[in-house]
Amino acid sequence: MSLRFKDKVMVITGAAQGIGKRVAERAGAEGARLALVDRADLIHEVVAELTEQGVEAVALQADLETWAGAAEVMAKSVERFGRIDILVNNVGGAINFKPFTEFSESEIAAEVTRSLMPTLWCCRAVLPTMVEQGGGVIVNVSSVATRGIHRIPYSAAKGGVNALTESLAFEYAEHGIRVAAAGIGGTEAPPRKISRGTPEPRNETEKAWFQAHIDQTKQSCLMKRYGTLDEMAAPILFLASDEASYITGSVLPVGGGDQG
Repeated sequence: MSLRFKDKVMVITGAAQGIGKRVAERAGAEGARLALVDRADLIHEVVAELTEQGVEAVALQADLETWAGAAEVMAKSVERFGRIDILVNNVGGAINFKPFTEFSESEIAAEVTRSLMPTLWCCRAVLPTMVEQGGGVIVNVSSVATRGIHRIPYSAAKGGVNALTESLAFEYAEHGIRVAAAGIGGTEAPPRKISRGTPEPRNETEKAWFQAHIDQTKQSCLMKRYGTLDEMAAPILFLASDEASYITGSVLPVGGGDQG
């Protein structure tokens, strides 16, 4: 196996399960030194597993929906490793699935807080370090659900991630910082050990709303299927690597042909 990330310090958020965990596993196998972040205790189990495999990793628990949490994570990562070469912003995920007019004010706010603010806060928190050290890479995990149904607030949040990616790349290229995003599609993953908080459908109508977004996701995909965790992790790590040294400000669709 290649060692694209040998001695690189990589901060990965939302690393306790799913795509974030798989990115961490693959990056560690390629030599990365890892600061793995999640608000769940589960992150300590992930770090223990990787440490047993010889990967240098530290677990950081924080609420990245807050500025304080993001700032603390970056400070602790620098304290531990001395620098941050790569930041993978993976926190996010739709909570509710239903027509837009069924969303309450608080539900809309929760979706934006979940799927935009952690990326916004973490970018703001890491940039001073990357500017001072003369470079770095930020990879934001976005979604092709910027064009989809029954998760409009989530779609708006990920549209914000895309705009953030493009504008940050523009503003910080002179400092040697690349910023790119992977717009991921539907992903087959093991059952979540910790739920995002999606409520169980209470009736047939709510079941139909939920199923409609799954059907739309597969119909919009040319391959008519969900992707695997590895099919998502691979392009994220490509964008993070020196192989993508001439890519910045781009959002790479990773949705089996769904362009988002």
